[in-house]
Amino acid sequence: MQSTFSGIELGKRGLVAHSQGLQTTGHNLSNASTDGYSRQRVEMKATDPLYLPGLNREETPGQIGQGTDVASVGRIRDEILEGRIVAQAEAEGYWAARDRYLTMLEKTYNEPSDVSVRAKMDRFWSGWQELSLHPSEMAARSEVLERGRALIDGIHERYYGLKRIRDMAEEEIQVTVGEINALTSDIAALNEKILKVRAMGDMPNDLLDRRDLLVGRLSGIIDITVDRRDPDEFVIHTAGFHLVQGRHHRSLEVRGNPDDDGYVQVLWDRGGEVFQARGGKLAALLEIRDGDLRKEIQNLDSMTVNFIDLVNEIHRSAYGLNEKTGNDFFVEYPAIGNLMGNYDRNGDGDYDSSYIFRIRGAHSLQAQEQIGLAGEMVFSGPRGEVRIPYHPVDTVEDLVGRINNSEAEVSARLDREGRLVLKAGPSADPAFPDFVIRRVEDSGQFLTGYAGILRNSGPEGAYGWGAPDAVQALRGGGVDFAVAPLSHPSAWIEVNRELAREPASIAAAFGEAGRPGRPGDGSAALAVASLRNHPVMIGKTTTFDGYFAEVVAEVGLKGERAEIALATQERIMKDLRDMRESISGVNIDEELSNMIKYQHGYAAVARFISEVTRMIDTIINRVGHRP
Repeated sequence: MQSTFSGIELGKRGLVAHSQGLQTTGHNLSNASTDGYSRQRVEMKATDPLYLPGLNREETPGQIGQGTDVASVGRIRDEILEGRIVAQAEAEGYWAARDRYLTMLEKTYNEPSDVSVRAKMDRFWSGWQELSLHPSEMAARSEVLERGRALIDGIHERYYGLKRIRDMAEEEIQVTVGEINALTSDIAALNEKILKVRAMGDMPNDLLDRRDLLVGRLSGIIDITVDRRDPDEFVIHTAGFHLVQGRHHRSLEVRGNPDDDGYVQVLWDRGGEVFQARGGKLAALLEIRDGDLRKEIQNLDSMTVNFIDLVNEIHRSAYGLNEKTGNDFFVEYPAIGNLMGNYDRNGDGDYDSSYIFRIRGAHSLQAQEQIGLAGEMVFSGPRGEVRIPYHPVDTVEDLVGRINNSEAEVSARLDREGRLVLKAGPSADPAFPDFVIRRVEDSGQFLTGYAGILRNSGPEGAYGWGAPDAVQALRGGGVDFAVAPLSHPSAWIEVNRELAREPASIAAAFGEAGRPGRPGDGSAALAVASLRNHPVMIGKTTTFDGYFAEVVAEVGLKGERAEIALATQERIMKDLRDMRESISGVNIDEELSNMIKYQHGYAAVARFISEVTRMIDTIINRVGHRP
């Protein structure tokens, strides 16, 4: 039967429930500005009544209520919306990082401006043009010398500007990997705490909020997917691997890669597999460092090495005012001291490779002449061998263009004497060195008897860099070659100091029959000035002006795309976050309304307890007593 004191117990339950409601409201208000906090709600339910259906129940009409209990304190969270935010955050992190670095890259070029490399190169060409008009004047030579130095300073400044940005990306990659490891470790530790709290029958709301906040930060750094199907084992996947599984997590590590200027690779800590970042901030940093910035430095190096090679080719064969010849205008440093290009690539003490940058054929060719031959040339490319067929009706110019417009990492041109020149370009694969010809093969006779480069046709007569003394495959008698330049020529190029000490050695005239040029002959200076617009560059970019126009346009378009993509992603994420805030965020007005509700409820229950206490007091102290 119902106790006389049951009212006290009923009121106590009401006080506890409304007190917990007030406490939860205060907790919400206190965390209204806490990042990642989800508002909590007290779910109340009626306490199980007396006299539940059964054979031994009292013969009492109806069930007797016992007040209220707190069923749970839950957080307001939309898991589907959270999954969408996690999936979308990696795109925002990716484009934010790309936009930031591409903005720095654009500023490095200083285009258009009077201090840019392009403007300095224009003045350099103008200096040679002026020398061609006044080949006997020392003032014109001094002008060429100073403009050459200014150009070199500009190239150095651009290289080191690009390298500084790449070094910044390198440092941020290492910091980001440490951040990933810290986040995954914290998430795994939270998983263990959450599991213990749930095992006690409680709801770890604040721990869940903290975990969701860390997962959100992690999703902006790398592409992840979250598996919440098993509440006892929270799982995060990335790149096909388990990154976090319950209280266990897998870490990443960084290791220097000697094939990529010592920059680090991101690897899994066990097994050493390369981590394949497919989205987020880390993917953008790796792409910027190993893609965009590496390519920009390679393009600058390619322009520089071809520029100095072409200027030196003309200057070396011309005569100065003091009748000296054979001088280079720019200093070229070979990557190795071996004249045959032999190099010990694996470091075992024996030559195992041949580092050759340029091969010039022995025979003079006519650009418009039909070759009358059929066959197929083979060169190295970014994805293996590049095969270029030729036919009897093709002209020499056709083949030169076909080589330059292919994917081959080698270029072709005809020099002043009409000889075919093959030059190595940058390597797409960091495992291979830049400006090293790796393969030259011809199934027919174009590169052999016609151009005079190879001794024999077919695979047995091919030139391959993977062995010492590979130049023996080249045709003798007139063919010449040059050893690959030192890495990153845009960092070390300089004007020949001998010319600085003796400007009269700056050549302006071509000789005749081995004799110095006539007074007033500026043909060599004009030939140098003409390099500006002649098809001398490698690949699909044909001129120096074309190089500058292309790289500036490409960087500008990349920056514009990143800016637009970032703005789009930020708008998408703002809408998603606003939607989450409307669901999970703390509404001050709503919480104050709940506080008033719980206050009134608490006061009413307290008044009820007072009345029950008075009734009991009457029974205990007054019933049976006479006045």
